[in-house]
Amino acid sequence: MVSKTAGDRQGIQSIEVGFRLLNVLATTNRPMMLRDIAKGAGMPAAKAHRYMVSFLRIGIVEQDPASGRYDLGAYALQLGLSGLGRLDPVRLSGPVLESLCEEIQETVALAVWGTRGATIVRIVDSGSPVTITLRHGTVLSLSKSATGRAFAAFFRSPFLKKMLDEELREAAEASNTAITTIRRQLEKTLTDIRSHGISRATGSLTPGINGFSAPVYDHTGSMVASITALGTVGEFDAEWSGPVAKAMLAAAEVLSRRLGYGTTGELPGAPERNRTAT
Repeated sequence: MVSKTAGDRQGIQSIEVGFRLLNVLATTNRPMMLRDIAKGAGMPAAKAHRYMVSFLRIGIVEQDPASGRYDLGAYALQLGLSGLGRLDPVRLSGPVLESLCEEIQETVALAVWGTRGATIVRIVDSGSPVTITLRHGTVLSLSKSATGRAFAAFFRSPFLKKMLDEELREAAEASNTAITTIRRQLEKTLTDIRSHGISRATGSLTPGINGFSAPVYDHTGSMVASITALGTVGEFDAEWSGPVAKAMLAAAEVLSRRLGYGTTGELPGAPERNRTAT
């Protein structure tokens, strides 16, 4: 049996034509007059009006009785929220991680916030002769690893703050250093990370291993995951503006967009990331 793609299958052309009108409304992001919607969709206003009447009946668009302008309706919002609720960063990350690994030729992984902290949930191994010690379920240091630092810099959770405080306290006791000194050093590191939109660790957790980790955001602008790349010192480009960092920011942006990031205007975290990307 031959499987057909959506483009090969016979559909209902009028539905496809009608959705051109909805696309104009969605991309313009403001109420519009019928003539402008029709012009944007490339069809006569009379034809567009018939579609809009049907869309009004099912609630996917609404019309202001005073101005006559059309906008997306409550049912459109319901569909959008339902779609966003089905988006899973772990499931959607597969092609993004595969492409990133192929591009930078380094082991890459996806981490999410779990009950014990920043946790690796997906790995794509580069096949390098040098083995990178990373396993599914690995929980990483919030202060020393690139992944943990990404969450410390961009993720918002009272539990994270509590875990980070405990980790810094243990580090202070182990090194016989004042916790205020360690905290000050970490804050400087996190400030650098926020200014670049991506975290970095250079051999601080595993000797001889460098890493980057880029935050991934959902439709609310909240960090929901991080994309991490690891490689050996001397082979892994750890420059903030190097090709590895740029490729990771681009990959994180792709996954964020698939999760709905940027679909509701300016979102938390966006200014810092946009400055980095440019």
